[in-house]
Order: sequence, then C-alpha cells, then structure tokens
Amino acid sequence: MASERYNPRKVEPEWQKKWNEDNVFVTDNADPRETYYVLEMFPYPSGRIHIGHVRNYAMGDVVARYKRARGYNVLHPMGWDAFGMPAENAAMQNKVHPKDWTYENIATMRDQLKSMGLSLDWTREFATCDVEYYQRQQHLFIDMLEKGLVYRKQSKVNWDPVDMTVLANEQVIEGRGWRSGALVEQRELTQWFFKITDFAQDLLDALDTLDGWPEKVRLMQKNWIGRSEGMMVRWDICESAGKAGEHEELTVYTTRPDTIFGASFMAISADHPLAKEAAKHDEKVATFCEETRRAGTSLAALETAEKRASTPVSVCVIPLMRPGNCPFMSPISC
Repeated sequence: MASERYNPRKVEPEWQKKWNEDNVFVTDNADPRETYYVLEMFPYPSGRIHIGHVRNYAMGDVVARYKRARGYNVLHPMGWDAFGMPAENAAMQNKVHPKDWTYENIATMRDQLKSMGLSLDWTREFATCDVEYYQRQQHLFIDMLEKGLVYRKQSKVNWDPVDMTVLANEQVIEGRGWRSGALVEQRELTQWFFKITDFAQDLLDALDTLDGWPEKVRLMQKNWIGRSEGMMVRWDICESAGKAGEHEELTVYTTRPDTIFGASFMAISADHPLAKEAAKHDEKVATFCEETRRAGTSLAALETAEKRASTPVSVCVIPLMRPGNCPFMSPISC
C-alpha cells in the first residue's frame, strides 16, 4: 500500500503546537540530568531569514536534538544581535523609529524561525537592544573601568562613510563596505580598549588544559593572543638630514634585538606619523598612503594583496642609538 504523501503544511504546525503546549524544549534548571548547552550565533534582525540562517540553525538543532536523545538536559536558547548603527541607519532610511523597526523585524523573523520547528527554548529569548540586557553590559564596563582594565587611545579603523559606522576587516570587500558598497576609509578614532594583554600568559597556560580541543584550533588561539617578548629600540633621526617635523626619533619593537646591527632600512605604515609628515611634502607619498588606506584589511585581502612600497623618504636618515660611533642607516621606506 502506498503511504500518504507527507504534507508539511498540515503535519508540522500540529506537532509544533503540541511541543509548545507540553513545553518540550523548555529547560528546567532543577533537572538532575547532566547539562549540555547549545548556542548558535544570534541573527541580526534584518527583517527576513535567508538560507544562511536555515543552514546555521538546522545544524545547531541537530546537535541539540542528538544530545537530548542521549539523555542530557539541553539548554538551546535564541536571541537577537540587535544593537548598533546598522539598525539606526536602516530605520532612518525607512523613516521609522529604530526601536519600532528592530522589534518588528524580530517578530517577523521569530515567526519564520518557529515555522522551522527548531528545538529552541523561546522562554530564554532576549535581544541585545533590551534595556534589561545592555544595562548589565554597562555595569560590567564600569566595574572593569574602576579596576583599571579599560583605557582609551587612538587607533585605526575601517570607516564606512555612507553607513557612518566602523566595519570589521571581514566586512570590507575589495575596499568597499559589505552593506553600503561605499569605498571604505581608514580613520584614526579614539576608542575604548580592554587590557586583555595583562592576561595573555594566563590565557596561554589555560590552552594547555584544553585536551579536547583540536591542535590547530589551539594554535589559532595562541596566535590570536599573540604574546611575544622583545625590546623597544629607539632610532634617532639624523640631524644633518633634518628632523621630520616634530618627530626626532623612531621607536621599533623587535623580538630579535641581537640582529639590529645588520638593519639596512626601516619600513613604516602609511598611517605612521612620519609617513603623514612626508606626505605633506611629497605628492607621490601622499597618493601611495591614500591608496593603501583604501585597500582591504581582511586576512584574505592581506595575503593576496600586491606587495608595494613608495619611494624612500630621503629626509629620514636614521642612525642606531648606541655608545661609540653610530653608523647611518639607509632612508626610511613607507
């Protein structure tokens, strides 16, 4: 006998209603079974889910259901990455209040995700734009600031002049913003930083205890922490060549100070103060620096980028600062 053809529009809403009524996926903190936590990256509430959402949350759901079938008390929540300039810009473009625009999108995407029948505990849902959420972040920030774990300094960022927001390196595609398509600018902005470098050694030591992690993942984490030991070496700008504006020396960090006597030139970034000073007097240097600022800064872009250098800046001749006679070095190259 031929089986009845599966009708998802009829069958799935019925079972989803049953699961919801019985709180099948609601996690009880008092459950004595061994716990397991499944969390996928929260979606940005753009208004509609796409196949990328389906792929991501289907894979997480497989893990959650498998662990639940193995007898674990599984916590599988959902939330929304809903705070920031993109939401405000989209609201301005659509001439609505950012709060209304964001929560309306969340409601739409929530219904779409629920129609997939995912084993999510919706009682744990929250959005990062909820006051109840971000006030906790603000409290944490103040606590760390009072402990001296937060500081401010100038740093280069990827700036989208259309969205008027900072972009991560991965959001810059061939020199353009991934959302607006505008040419990305490199800007110096005053930003807040966390002193994670104070805990670099603790983090490295803890990696050795993660026996279940693949070695390549632990190596990636080690490289990301990036702890190294070296010296800050100061190089004096030759007076006979003229000081570069107000800059009288160049400070270089090296992990091999024993090799500095063999140095033949100094290379500086396009955003270095010396490069900016040189760009004021050399049109070619200025053009080179501007082109460099518009280049992609993602890891993939840096690995495939053409290796280029501007004409050496002849005004910045450097002698090594050491006792006795100091040999002059060749010109700085930006």
